[in-house]
Amino acid sequence: MALMNILPFARFLLDQAVNEGDIAVDATVGNGHDTVYLAQRVGDFGHVFGFDIQPEAITAASARLAEHGLCGRATLFERSHSEMLEALPADVHGRIAGAVFNLGYLPGGNKQIVTEPESTIEAVRQLLSVMKPGGVIVLVVYHGHPEGKRERDALLDYVRSLDQRRVHALKYEFINRQNDPPFLIALENRADGGA
Repeated sequence: MALMNILPFARFLLDQAVNEGDIAVDATVGNGHDTVYLAQRVGDFGHVFGFDIQPEAITAASARLAEHGLCGRATLFERSHSEMLEALPADVHGRIAGAVFNLGYLPGGNKQIVTEPESTIEAVRQLLSVMKPGGVIVLVVYHGHPEGKRERDALLDYVRSLDQRRVHALKYEFINRQNDPPFLIALENRADGGA
């Protein structure tokens, strides 16, 4: 078996968790690629909730969803993922099967606007409280810039502190690639109210 690169491995993990009729979250909408992927996974009876603070990200993701005829399967919020619990409808609490984060900055966007450790950790904490048992959170960590390194370190400290009886945590990375290649953190919620 060939080793998978980070993004295909992220999709592989989400494929195991998110099925037709499920609820999913794209915590960093960006250009909408993951939003479309999740909307395809959940089918006509599921739903995706997406978050991004940048209006251009919401616009790009909306256009990409429309291009694929998937607008009815997703709700996008122009707000921080750290405000997830306020934004998500109460009836999806305890039903979220999968979530994805691509940390760093919007590809092709303003590189000064980056995800920050405080809001990312808060978003993960909130998600774990509303994931269904067996739900999976996948975080792709881009740490090739100074703020990315700060976020990486804080996130790894947080993840290491999670109770292994409630959350299983995986780190997947290539260790002999140059220039700070991205790596993946996957969290599996083991019980109701995971963290």
